[in-house]
Amino acid sequence: MSVDRRPRTPREKYGEELRLRRIAAGLTQEQLGELIVCSPTLISHYEAGRRLPKPDDARRIDQALKTDGFFTRWLEDLESKYAHYFAAVAELEQQATLIQQFALSLVPGVFQTEDYASALFRAYRPTYTAEELDEFLVNRTKRRQILDGSEQPVIWTLLDETVLRRRVGGPQLMAEQLHKIADTAEAGRLRLHVLPYGVGADPLQQSLLTLMSFEDSAPVAYAEGFLTGNLMDDPALVAASQTACALALSDALSQQESLAAVRAAAEEHAHGQQ
Repeated sequence: MSVDRRPRTPREKYGEELRLRRIAAGLTQEQLGELIVCSPTLISHYEAGRRLPKPDDARRIDQALKTDGFFTRWLEDLESKYAHYFAAVAELEQQATLIQQFALSLVPGVFQTEDYASALFRAYRPTYTAEELDEFLVNRTKRRQILDGSEQPVIWTLLDETVLRRRVGGPQLMAEQLHKIADTAEAGRLRLHVLPYGVGADPLQQSLLTLMSFEDSAPVAYAEGFLTGNLMDDPALVAASQTACALALSDALSQQESLAAVRAAAEEHAHGQQ
């Protein structure tokens, strides 16, 4: 039997302590969920170190387990470098076994080149410091670590054609970005599809969507808009998201056709034809 010798992250230690305190209190995940008003699935994600409770939830955990503010205080030391609505997603994608993502208008963050990511940051933040930009790029680089190592998740990426046409950072930068994602697909690191304009209306046209599956926990879905995001673990909402993704994928170009479309768009950018 293999033994996992990977050092535990601070979040995994937090989750393990929560599990031990819950068991010591004689509570099941379902019972603790009822006490703090959340699903048992969410409790399982807390205990696995995949998600952190919000401050209000941590206070209710302390009340339910009679831990005198222990989990609330510890939570303050685990603040994320990401936006509050994306912090849990960044943690989850590091542990997912399957990631399915639909990109509405931009290349997904995990596949962005440094130049592409920098251009986006400058568009979002017209005034910024060099330190803020550096921190943003470091965090983006850390997210790309899911593409490395032996325990890589399977990644399916569906790009709306808008992603290919929207020129970010200039024609040459855009060409390099598109060739990069095509190279990644051809190297077998992701399954790439393009949803062309000719499809017309589609079930994902209103939002970016990411689906994540795990070895030992229920799947989740994440939808994002302007300065907001919604991480869903409710089975009905996750199932609806999976159905919408499957419907959109059924209208997409094949992998081979998609790669050709991405390469062609890159060449059009490079030659100023967009």
